[in-house]
Amino acid sequence: GSIQSCLDLWRAALRGSLYISLIRDEVLPIHKVTEEAFGSIKGYGKRIADIKECKEHALTHSGQLHRGRRNFLRNAVREMEAVLANEPGLLGPKVVYVFMALSFCRDEVTWLCRHSEHVSKSKNPEDFSDSHLAELLFLMEELRHLLRRHQNVLQRYYVQYLSQFDALVLSDIIQDLTVCPEEESVIMSSFVSSLSALSVKQVDQKEKFEFSGLRLDWFRLQAYTSVSKAPLQLRETPDVAKVMNLIVFHTKMLDSVEELILETSDLSIFCVYIPLLEKLFASTMEEPSMLRYAIAFPLLCADFSHATHSLCPEEYPHLRNCALGLCSKLLEDIARQASSCILDTCAEQHNLSEQLLPKHCAATISKARNKRARKAASKKGEPEREKPGAESHRKNRSLVTNLDKLHLTLTELCWTLNYVPSFLVFKHTVTPVEYLSSQLETSLNRALVRLAQASPGSTEIARPSEVLAGAQAYATFLVSLMHRVGLDTGRLLRNVLLQQTQPLDAAGEQTLTTLYSNWYLESLLRQTSMGTIVFSPGMRAFVSLPKEGEPTFSAEEYSDVSEMRALAELLGPYGIKFLSDNLMWHITSQMVELKKLVTENMDVLVQIRSNFYQVEQMAALLPRLTATENVLKRMTIIGEILWFRALAQEGLQDVFTNHCPFLMGPIECLKEFVTPDMDIKVTLSIFELATAAGSPCDIDPALVTAFSNLKKDGSSPEEEYKVACLLLVFVAVSLPLLATDPSSVYTSEIDGYNNNIHCLAKAIIQVSAALFTVYNKNIESHLKEFLMPETESTQRLDSGLPNKEFTGVTGLS
Repeated sequence: GSIQSCLDLWRAALRGSLYISLIRDEVLPIHKVTEEAFGSIKGYGKRIADIKECKEHALTHSGQLHRGRRNFLRNAVREMEAVLANEPGLLGPKVVYVFMALSFCRDEVTWLCRHSEHVSKSKNPEDFSDSHLAELLFLMEELRHLLRRHQNVLQRYYVQYLSQFDALVLSDIIQDLTVCPEEESVIMSSFVSSLSALSVKQVDQKEKFEFSGLRLDWFRLQAYTSVSKAPLQLRETPDVAKVMNLIVFHTKMLDSVEELILETSDLSIFCVYIPLLEKLFASTMEEPSMLRYAIAFPLLCADFSHATHSLCPEEYPHLRNCALGLCSKLLEDIARQASSCILDTCAEQHNLSEQLLPKHCAATISKARNKRARKAASKKGEPEREKPGAESHRKNRSLVTNLDKLHLTLTELCWTLNYVPSFLVFKHTVTPVEYLSSQLETSLNRALVRLAQASPGSTEIARPSEVLAGAQAYATFLVSLMHRVGLDTGRLLRNVLLQQTQPLDAAGEQTLTTLYSNWYLESLLRQTSMGTIVFSPGMRAFVSLPKEGEPTFSAEEYSDVSEMRALAELLGPYGIKFLSDNLMWHITSQMVELKKLVTENMDVLVQIRSNFYQVEQMAALLPRLTATENVLKRMTIIGEILWFRALAQEGLQDVFTNHCPFLMGPIECLKEFVTPDMDIKVTLSIFELATAAGSPCDIDPALVTAFSNLKKDGSSPEEEYKVACLLLVFVAVSLPLLATDPSSVYTSEIDGYNNNIHCLAKAIIQVSAALFTVYNKNIESHLKEFLMPETESTQRLDSGLPNKEFTGVTGLS
């Protein structure tokens, strides 16, 4: 204890650290243990004072010392990595410095693990945490990657080094030995011969090197020359030891690079410091300049496999689950933040594209018109609206917009996700980009739904054309992501848009299909049935009738040709089919009520059907009918629903023709081969195919399917057929009532009637075609039968005969 150099080393060790590792997270407080040890020895009171002084110094300055070391290593290793990446040939002569750098970095990281976990009270707690540790871990990974990538360079260099230098030096040293027993001479001669036989061709032919035997012989030689009374004493020939140790290191550059990497840079200690790892990762994600290095933490999980041991196999499943779970969690956090940044950028792009929508040009047109008419300028208080593109004009590039910040953050996150295409964790292949794809798929589904919702919880909905423009803006930006990260955006968009054509997405949440189907059924068509919206054949849209004192709702903005095309573009064939199925459900509900009304008036309708040419009997029978207005109203509702479905089908046909003309042509051609004599099943199959593509058909297969499911269990087909025939009779004799309705007035602006009675024709034709297809009857003959009573009733109306038989008819129930 009196040697000053030893005392200086001892004090330096006590001042540099507070704890040393025993095994994994078990640490030893060196000051406490040393103080207890010296306390039991007499005469060492001065040393106890030194220990206390060193402990105080360590608490005060060791954290700052090691923080400075980490800062130095970050800069030095960054420069080393840049030089070696640019000149990989330097790896050969300078590889020892690479391993030294890895070892220094590992020591600092493990020191931080030990002390940040166990130092609870400190004057400077920031010295025991490091938000920039991710960069150091990343640089270690870069150096390891360089060693693995350029292993061929190392092998070429050290093959020549061993054969052309080490072998010659070792041979000269052996010849200079004064005493060399035969066995030792044989071993050393084999060293020289093995090294001299090496050549660069072996590297070019990718032969596998194996020098474990040579290193074992050197170990055996050390044993021979280290025993007492050995003829050749190793301590007397230090040059042999120096050269052989150098040769051992050089041989490891040929066959054991991976083992050296593990020996100098293993960070499996983090498997017992999971909370610390998560804390460091969280601080990294909060530091914008460190985002690009965040991938170092998931890559660190691959080192956990080095903590396993063959003598303790029961730990393997636990460590594997821990590594895979932590790696997945970290990648999900990175992907979640990247996904959020991507969608925020998409929202900004959507806001920019929304400024180009036609609805925003009205103010500009009005201003230009007023200027042309030389009207007075507007008041000073009225702000002037900026034109689209004004955000691109900047007087100073230092002005950073929100979009600039998002792009910068997104670039850093994409860089970290794209650093490696995949890596192994406990023999499981982990692909970082797939985590981003999964997060984006879920988030994008919700974002598209939010585009359609005017506000959460409200019944208002955005126009399909606006949602389509927003979706296109989102898709355009997502496609540009392919240049930043290896993401299959085509597959992502196909998956998301396909899910939007279904009632629920993969997460079980509502989609655009559900939103628009519910809105068109519950809002637009419900108001149409109430008389506030009418169908305009000329405009091919539903039009709102303005009413005083009520807010106007422009139904044409949601149902014209362009909106139906946009709706078909968003929902696709699957979504339009779902919408059609819901429409069919409402039609069948009306048919159920109509059949009930027919059943109530069965006897009267049977007599009318057989006596509609007898004026006296008809005059007596017609007043006995009940709920005639109800019949007309329900048939009108069916006609309105069918017209809306026809508009949606037309939109689908336009979209399908535009996207798949090579499919639409054969479908139309196949439809032309349908004849009345063809088997009805074949006909319906062809019509179903055509309807799926939006092409109109004489017989609606969806109506046929819906009406087929309406058959009552206890009724015979003949009774059902009879009800269908009487329904047409009921409608035919009720039509003259429309002449007495004051709202049955033709309006040229909408090319129709304010009470939508022009929708009756479509309802009668399509319902008749579907009903008699179900019962396998001739459609044309039954429509002629419908025209007979209808014509007779109309002629009596035209001849001026009194219609007293219709007085006292019940209203809509």
